[in-house]
Amino acid sequence: MLKRLTIQNYALISNLEIEFSQGFSVITGETGAGKSIIIGALSLILGQRADAKSIQQGKDKCSIEGLFDISSYGLEAFFNERDLDYDTQNCILRREIWSSGKSRAFINDSPVSLTDLKELGTFLIDIHSQHQNLLLGDNRFQLQVLDVLAGNKNLREEYTTHYREFLSIGKQLKELKEKASEQAGEQDYLRFQFQQLEEAKLKPAEQTELEEELRILSNMEELKNGLYAIEHLLSDDNKGVVVSLKESLNLAQSLQKIYAPSGEIIERVQTAYLDLKDLSLEISRQSEKLELDPERLQWINERLDLIYSLQQKHKTGSVEALISLRDNLEAQLQEIENYDDEIAKLQKLLDASRQRVTELSGKVSTTRKKAAVYLEKQLVDQVSVLGMPYMQFSCRIMTKESPDATGIDDVGFLFTANKNGELKAVAQTASGGEISRLMLGIKSLIAGATALPTIIFDEIDTGVSGEIADKMGDIMHRMGEVMQVIAITHLPQIAAKGDSQFFVYKEEEGDFTETHIRRLSTEERIKEIAQMLSGSELTSAAIENAKELLK
Repeated sequence: MLKRLTIQNYALISNLEIEFSQGFSVITGETGAGKSIIIGALSLILGQRADAKSIQQGKDKCSIEGLFDISSYGLEAFFNERDLDYDTQNCILRREIWSSGKSRAFINDSPVSLTDLKELGTFLIDIHSQHQNLLLGDNRFQLQVLDVLAGNKNLREEYTTHYREFLSIGKQLKELKEKASEQAGEQDYLRFQFQQLEEAKLKPAEQTELEEELRILSNMEELKNGLYAIEHLLSDDNKGVVVSLKESLNLAQSLQKIYAPSGEIIERVQTAYLDLKDLSLEISRQSEKLELDPERLQWINERLDLIYSLQQKHKTGSVEALISLRDNLEAQLQEIENYDDEIAKLQKLLDASRQRVTELSGKVSTTRKKAAVYLEKQLVDQVSVLGMPYMQFSCRIMTKESPDATGIDDVGFLFTANKNGELKAVAQTASGGEISRLMLGIKSLIAGATALPTIIFDEIDTGVSGEIADKMGDIMHRMGEVMQVIAITHLPQIAAKGDSQFFVYKEEEGDFTETHIRRLSTEERIKEIAQMLSGSELTSAAIENAKELLK
């Protein structure tokens, strides 16, 4: 419900604030006073396109703000999905438009896109004008009408859940079949690559070990000569380091009796002697182990050639990467071999899901067909008294080839205002006034069955008067008992039905013309309705007539 509308620097409005209440409110005023300006401003906070020309002359920006009571709409999911602050009671929509052409939108003071603002607006306000015939001809709206009258919300939610599951399984199956088809042609090639890597029997760190062994075998003579030379320098009987250290040790030991510090010398020389003697023996042992093995050398070269060849082929630089590739190829081949089983399982799930969707769509369709019978009778009863005594209305329900997101039904509203007229689609045959009356009848039937947004009727009473206008007012007033209804009207019969009445007027203020609006008291309502009845001259008869209407 719209609780307050604040407008600043928009068109002919400098600063305007309107407090709305529940029930049926009417807005009246002379033609050109600015009623359409208020509707235009309201449209901006519902996500409509902005025009910098709408800013009041001489101002940098305009601002429109609406305070709504959203307690009946269950919009928490909308706010959570967009990470917006959620108040269970109130919501503020605001739009700012700058003279530069820049426009900003806000929900509860958080910046949002126009798309989000527009989507939220559809839950809160429905502005219906005389020429709004697109909605009534929209298949989605027609389905919504039937579903509201059918009261099948829980059944439709169950259907939607299973239909989404059906789509998800179908998507998985399609992707798996495409993947299987693509990889089936690659299976032989993948198997060849895998077998080549599998036959290589690669081991982690193998390449490093082989390359080290290859360096040794390839430089065997140089290694043996070097080790021999080192051993000779250490242990030669004539000038070897070990022999010299032995002699030094003996000499130091002979001095120990006459020179006390020689004990430390003995210890250090002895340590060096033992270490180098041990090193000489180790070098000798290693030298003896080093033997050139031509067959081993050839095998290592061939093995490394194989590894290098595989690395070059697969554009990788390590044995570990080749092993990982081999494992991945094995997994791919295993997956391909399992495709048939997986496809069969998914196909079985899809068939079961399709059957469930078909069953549920049939149940939803049954509820809609019952609601269609009710709609046909009640709508004719509601609207025929609004100046269309011979109207005929039919709700045609056709079965689609297959269920979609809305079910199995293809709905069409057929209408004729003439006694012997041919029933045709509403959008093709109904005039603007007829559309308005049909929409009024439909909205009155579904009011109370669901949390409808505030509905604003913008002069939908054009072209009617007298008793018909009175009956239209009755319908709007009844709707106001279960929802908020606001009507902009020129007809006193409708104005008198309102629970509250607002008057729009213009005043000349200096060099500017300003639009204002105020809530009328009971006495002011009598005078305004009397003025609407009598025209320019306010008569006592019009005053009495106005009082009678207001009863």
